[in-house]
Amino acid sequence: MIKLFSLKQQKKDGIDSPDRGSQKKASAAQLRIQKDINELNLPKTCQVDFPDPDDLLNFKLIISPDEGFYRGGRFVFSFKVLQGYPHDPPKVKCETMVYHPNIDLEGNVCLNILREDWKPVLTINSIVYGLQYLFLEPNPEDPLNKEAAEVLQSNRRLFEQNVTKSMRGGYIGSMYFDRCLK
Repeated sequence: MIKLFSLKQQKKDGIDSPDRGSQKKASAAQLRIQKDINELNLPKTCQVDFPDPDDLLNFKLIISPDEGFYRGGRFVFSFKVLQGYPHDPPKVKCETMVYHPNIDLEGNVCLNILREDWKPVLTINSIVYGLQYLFLEPNPEDPLNKEAAEVLQSNRRLFEQNVTKSMRGGYIGSMYFDRCLK
């Protein structure tokens, strides 16, 4: 039986229990990200990598689509979860240069739930499925890469050829893309 009165008295007298002082209290963001990671339900085309297993706030997501324009590719996204999470969305960047209407050449991602439609009830799982959907259904209506969006809207076949060429490693116009096939 715990003697609350004696614990309160020890705290009042400045005597802390030995195991309490050495442990740092987890932030709200750390607690929530731990819950999100424990509840991750990744599709077979996705995997998560933690370069530092002690740092759950920074990790990588690898998406390898098995259908659509980007089938056979391997795309790496970095996630940086800030202390405002879950009230603020994580910062997500595509580390793989990709010819895509919704991902610019600097790796910025145009996904509504990473911006204006973010809500604290959304999870890392929501973002994973959102990113995967971008590869299945690129959206030329809300582009970051306007040139790729215009080609997708005006000449679907040329867009498909450009995606294939970029994933094999090569030039699209004056821009060089590294090979990203599995």
